[in-house]
Amino acid sequence: MRVAALDLAGAVWRTLPWRVLAAAGALGLLIAAVPAATGAAPTPWQTLTLLRGVALTGALGLAFLLDDPARHLTAPVPVRRPVRQALRVALVAPLAALWWTAALLLAPSASRPPAGGITLEASVVALLALAGGAAAVRLTDGARPGPAVAAALLLAAVLAPLSLPEDWALFVAPGDPRWAPGDPRWAAAHDRWAVLLAGAAVAGAWCGPEPLRRRRPRGAG
Repeated sequence: MRVAALDLAGAVWRTLPWRVLAAAGALGLLIAAVPAATGAAPTPWQTLTLLRGVALTGALGLAFLLDDPARHLTAPVPVRRPVRQALRVALVAPLAALWWTAALLLAPSASRPPAGGITLEASVVALLALAGGAAAVRLTDGARPGPAVAAALLLAAVLAPLSLPEDWALFVAPGDPRWAPGDPRWAAAHDRWAVLLAGAAVAGAWCGPEPLRRRRPRGAG
Protein backbone atom coordinates (compact mmCIF):
# COMPACT_ATOMS: atom_id res chain seq x y z
CA MET A 1 0.00 0.00 0.00
CA ARG A 2 2.81 2.40 0.90
CA VAL A 3 4.64 1.63 -2.35
CA ALA A 4 1.46 2.25 -4.35
CA ALA A 5 0.94 5.58 -2.58
CA LEU A 6 4.52 6.63 -3.29
CA ASP A 7 4.14 5.60 -6.93
CA LEU A 8 0.97 7.65 -7.22
CA ALA A 9 2.59 10.66 -5.57
CA GLY A 10 5.55 10.37 -7.93
CA ALA A 11 3.31 10.16 -10.97
CA VAL A 12 1.26 13.18 -9.87
CA TRP A 13 4.43 15.12 -9.03
CA ARG A 14 5.70 14.68 -12.59
CA THR A 15 2.45 15.99 -14.09
CA LEU A 16 2.29 19.20 -12.05
CA PRO A 17 2.64 22.45 -14.06
CA TRP A 18 5.98 23.33 -12.52
CA ARG A 19 6.93 25.94 -15.12
CA VAL A 20 3.81 27.99 -14.50
CA LEU A 21 4.07 27.60 -10.73
CA ALA A 22 7.74 28.55 -10.74
CA ALA A 23 7.12 31.56 -12.98
CA ALA A 24 4.28 32.83 -10.77
CA GLY A 25 6.31 32.19 -7.61
CA ALA A 26 9.39 33.97 -8.94
CA LEU A 27 7.37 36.95 -10.13
CA GLY A 28 5.62 37.18 -6.75
CA LEU A 29 8.91 37.22 -4.86
CA LEU A 30 10.32 39.83 -7.24
CA ILE A 31 7.32 42.05 -6.54
CA ALA A 32 7.75 41.59 -2.80
CA ALA A 33 11.46 42.41 -3.04
CA VAL A 34 11.02 45.67 -4.98
CA PRO A 35 11.17 47.97 -1.90
CA ALA A 36 14.28 46.27 -0.52
CA ALA A 37 15.96 46.23 -3.94
CA THR A 38 15.28 49.90 -4.62
CA GLY A 39 15.80 51.18 -1.10
CA ALA A 40 12.28 52.59 -1.04
CA ALA A 41 10.32 53.10 2.14
CA PRO A 42 6.71 52.42 1.15
CA THR A 43 3.81 53.52 3.27
CA PRO A 44 1.85 50.83 5.12
CA TRP A 45 -0.96 51.08 2.56
CA GLN A 46 1.52 50.63 -0.31
CA THR A 47 3.02 47.56 1.38
CA LEU A 48 -0.46 46.13 1.93
CA THR A 49 -1.30 46.66 -1.74
CA LEU A 50 2.04 45.14 -2.71
CA LEU A 51 1.39 41.98 -0.71
CA ARG A 52 -2.12 41.68 -2.13
CA GLY A 53 -0.55 41.80 -5.57
CA VAL A 54 1.90 39.08 -4.55
CA ALA A 55 -0.97 36.91 -3.30
CA LEU A 56 -2.85 37.38 -6.57
CA THR A 57 0.25 36.49 -8.56
CA GLY A 58 0.64 33.23 -6.66
CA ALA A 59 -3.05 32.43 -7.06
CA LEU A 60 -2.82 32.95 -10.82
CA GLY A 61 -0.18 30.22 -10.86
CA LEU A 62 -2.37 27.93 -8.76
CA ALA A 63 -5.18 28.38 -11.28
CA PHE A 64 -3.20 25.99 -13.49
CA LEU A 65 -2.63 23.37 -10.78
CA LEU A 66 -5.48 21.08 -11.86
CA ASP A 67 -4.60 21.18 -15.55
CA ASP A 68 -4.21 17.58 -16.65
CA PRO A 69 -3.59 16.90 -20.36
CA ALA A 70 -4.20 13.20 -19.69
CA ARG A 71 -7.48 13.63 -17.77
CA HIS A 72 -9.49 11.60 -20.28
CA LEU A 73 -6.96 8.78 -20.13
CA THR A 74 -6.78 8.72 -16.33
CA ALA A 75 -10.55 8.87 -15.75
CA PRO A 76 -10.90 5.04 -15.72
CA VAL A 77 -8.06 4.45 -13.22
CA PRO A 78 -9.06 3.07 -9.79
CA VAL A 79 -7.86 6.18 -7.93
CA ARG A 80 -10.72 8.65 -7.92
CA ARG A 81 -10.29 12.15 -9.24
CA PRO A 82 -10.82 13.89 -5.85
CA VAL A 83 -7.91 11.88 -4.47
CA ARG A 84 -5.67 12.85 -7.35
CA GLN A 85 -6.67 16.50 -7.06
CA ALA A 86 -6.17 16.50 -3.30
CA LEU A 87 -2.73 14.96 -3.81
CA ARG A 88 -1.83 17.74 -6.25
CA VAL A 89 -2.79 20.34 -3.66
CA ALA A 90 -1.00 18.48 -0.85
CA LEU A 91 2.24 18.30 -2.84
CA VAL A 92 2.24 22.01 -3.59
CA ALA A 93 0.85 23.33 -0.27
CA PRO A 94 4.14 23.16 1.73
CA LEU A 95 6.02 24.94 -1.05
CA ALA A 96 3.29 27.58 -1.27
CA ALA A 97 3.48 28.14 2.49
CA LEU A 98 7.25 28.60 2.33
CA TRP A 99 6.86 30.94 -0.64
CA TRP A 100 4.32 33.11 1.17
CA THR A 101 6.51 33.23 4.29
CA ALA A 102 9.42 34.42 2.15
CA ALA A 103 7.19 37.08 0.56
CA LEU A 104 6.15 38.37 3.99
CA LEU A 105 9.77 38.52 5.15
CA LEU A 106 10.78 40.40 2.00
CA ALA A 107 8.18 43.08 2.65
CA PRO A 108 9.46 46.04 4.73
CA SER A 109 8.93 45.19 8.38
CA ALA A 110 8.20 48.82 9.31
CA SER A 111 5.11 48.93 7.10
CA ARG A 112 4.15 45.25 6.98
CA PRO A 113 0.43 44.64 7.67
CA PRO A 114 -0.70 42.13 10.32
CA ALA A 115 0.49 38.74 9.08
CA GLY A 116 -2.67 36.92 10.10
CA GLY A 117 -5.02 39.18 8.19
CA ILE A 118 -3.04 39.37 4.95
CA THR A 119 -2.36 35.62 5.09
CA LEU A 120 -6.09 34.99 5.38
CA GLU A 121 -6.65 37.09 2.28
CA ALA A 122 -3.94 35.21 0.39
CA SER A 123 -5.43 31.87 1.44
CA VAL A 124 -8.86 32.88 0.15
CA VAL A 125 -7.51 33.98 -3.22
CA ALA A 126 -5.54 30.74 -3.53
CA LEU A 127 -8.58 28.62 -2.64
CA LEU A 128 -10.74 30.54 -5.09
CA ALA A 129 -8.23 29.72 -7.82
CA LEU A 130 -8.28 26.03 -6.89
CA ALA A 131 -12.08 25.97 -6.61
CA GLY A 132 -12.34 27.60 -10.02
CA GLY A 133 -10.07 24.97 -11.49
CA ALA A 134 -12.07 22.17 -9.87
CA ALA A 135 -15.32 23.68 -11.17
CA ALA A 136 -13.92 23.93 -14.68
CA VAL A 137 -12.83 20.29 -14.57
CA ARG A 138 -16.22 19.16 -13.27
CA LEU A 139 -18.37 21.23 -15.62
CA THR A 140 -16.35 21.01 -18.84
CA ASP A 141 -14.35 18.45 -20.77
CA GLY A 142 -11.34 20.71 -21.13
CA ALA A 143 -8.00 19.30 -20.06
CA ARG A 144 -6.38 22.71 -19.53
CA PRO A 145 -8.84 25.06 -17.82
CA GLY A 146 -6.01 27.06 -16.24
CA PRO A 147 -5.94 30.03 -18.66
CA ALA A 148 -9.70 30.60 -18.40
CA VAL A 149 -9.64 30.27 -14.60
CA ALA A 150 -6.70 32.67 -14.32
CA ALA A 151 -8.46 35.21 -16.55
CA ALA A 152 -11.65 34.96 -14.48
CA LEU A 153 -9.69 35.36 -11.24
CA LEU A 154 -7.86 38.41 -12.57
CA LEU A 155 -11.13 39.97 -13.74
CA ALA A 156 -12.71 39.33 -10.34
CA ALA A 157 -9.72 40.91 -8.59
CA VAL A 158 -10.16 44.05 -10.68
CA LEU A 159 -13.94 44.30 -10.34
CA ALA A 160 -14.40 43.28 -6.70
CA PRO A 161 -12.92 46.43 -5.09
CA LEU A 162 -15.01 48.58 -7.44
CA SER A 163 -18.33 46.77 -7.17
CA LEU A 164 -18.61 45.67 -3.54
CA PRO A 165 -20.91 47.85 -1.41
CA GLU A 166 -19.47 49.65 1.59
CA ASP A 167 -21.22 47.27 3.96
CA TRP A 168 -19.32 44.37 2.39
CA ALA A 169 -15.93 46.03 2.00
CA LEU A 170 -13.09 43.54 1.86
CA PHE A 171 -10.07 45.54 0.76
CA VAL A 172 -9.55 47.80 3.75
CA ALA A 173 -6.51 48.92 5.72
CA PRO A 174 -5.86 47.80 9.30
CA GLY A 175 -7.20 49.95 12.12
CA ASP A 176 -3.70 50.79 13.27
CA PRO A 177 -2.06 54.21 13.91
CA ARG A 178 0.60 53.40 11.32
CA TRP A 179 -2.14 53.18 8.68
CA ALA A 180 -3.33 56.72 9.37
CA PRO A 181 -6.19 57.15 9.61
CA GLY A 182 -6.64 53.36 9.51
CA ASP A 183 -9.95 51.64 9.03
CA PRO A 184 -12.06 50.26 11.89
CA ARG A 185 -13.62 47.83 9.40
CA TRP A 186 -10.46 45.67 9.30
CA ALA A 187 -11.75 43.06 11.76
CA ALA A 188 -15.23 42.91 10.21
CA ALA A 189 -13.76 42.65 6.73
CA HIS A 190 -11.67 39.67 7.78
CA ASP A 191 -14.69 37.97 9.24
CA ARG A 192 -16.04 38.13 5.69
CA TRP A 193 -12.74 36.83 4.34
CA ALA A 194 -13.09 33.85 6.71
CA VAL A 195 -16.59 33.17 5.36
CA LEU A 196 -15.20 33.31 1.83
CA LEU A 197 -12.47 30.88 2.84
CA ALA A 198 -15.02 28.36 4.08
CA GLY A 199 -17.20 28.86 1.01
CA ALA A 200 -14.28 28.37 -1.38
CA ALA A 201 -13.23 25.20 0.46
CA VAL A 202 -16.76 23.77 0.28
CA ALA A 203 -17.11 24.71 -3.40
CA GLY A 204 -13.77 23.12 -4.24
CA ALA A 205 -14.68 19.90 -2.42
CA TRP A 206 -18.09 19.75 -4.11
CA CYS A 207 -16.51 20.18 -7.54
CA GLY A 208 -13.93 17.45 -6.95
CA PRO A 209 -15.85 14.38 -8.16
CA GLU A 210 -16.57 13.77 -11.81
CA PRO A 211 -20.17 14.48 -12.91
CA LEU A 212 -22.45 11.47 -12.71
CA ARG A 213 -23.32 11.91 -16.35
CA ARG A 214 -21.50 13.51 -19.21
CA ARG A 215 -22.91 14.48 -22.53
CA ARG A 216 -22.35 11.77 -25.03
CA PRO A 217 -20.72 12.85 -28.26
CA ARG A 218 -22.96 13.15 -31.27
CA GLY A 219 -23.17 10.03 -33.32
CA ALA A 220 -22.39 7.79 -30.34
CA GLY A 221 -24.42 4.62 -30.26
